[in-house]
Amino acid sequence: MNLDNGKPNIILVDDHLIFRQGLKTILTVGGLANVIGEASNGVEFLNILTAQQPDLVFMDIDIPHINGIEATKIALSMFPQLKIVALTMFSDEEYYTKMIECGVKGFVLKTDGSDNIEECISEVIQGKSYFSREILKGLIVNSNRKSPLSVTNHLLSERELAILKKLCLGLTSDEIAEELNISAKTVKTHRANLLDKLKCKNTPAMMIYAIKKNIVDLDFLLNK
Repeated sequence: MNLDNGKPNIILVDDHLIFRQGLKTILTVGGLANVIGEASNGVEFLNILTAQQPDLVFMDIDIPHINGIEATKIALSMFPQLKIVALTMFSDEEYYTKMIECGVKGFVLKTDGSDNIEECISEVIQGKSYFSREILKGLIVNSNRKSPLSVTNHLLSERELAILKKLCLGLTSDEIAEELNISAKTVKTHRANLLDKLKCKNTPAMMIYAIKKNIVDLDFLLNK
């Protein structure tokens, strides 16, 4: 049963009981959220989802029966507005793109502390994307860092580059519009053009693209 105490309702999906218990303790004892359901695999999660309506799901990628990628696809086909954050390890990088394409709102490392988890919940509940800072660093380290793409610079206008950077900072269309003194409708039009030009399905995918292609400086993101 969902609780109505002003805190977000969360479902935890991970096949390691000890990890789930630890994360649940951080969320509940720390007053960050209500844990309204737990699942050790994708089938359990989908069964819970039909009975519960969480604000947010923390989803492990490597779970049995139906993995995190497929479970996310199915869940979002049922409830398109559902917010899902992937629980991950550094070794899961090959799955980042797949999870982003499925529609996850961000990534949290299983080694992240309570401050990171609190920040993640706050950002995602507000409709923004969230990436663990350590994941951002790892993406840079593991990418072939080239000079800022001349090809990309030719593809994108100066205004589009500015909006892309603002999106990478997690700003909403309204916030970007206010900072750049343009309308939110104009921001959304530029965002749609960016998605088309960069062949990305959503804002998190654009963020990964911008980081890997060195369009957005790592320090610029980490010091936001």
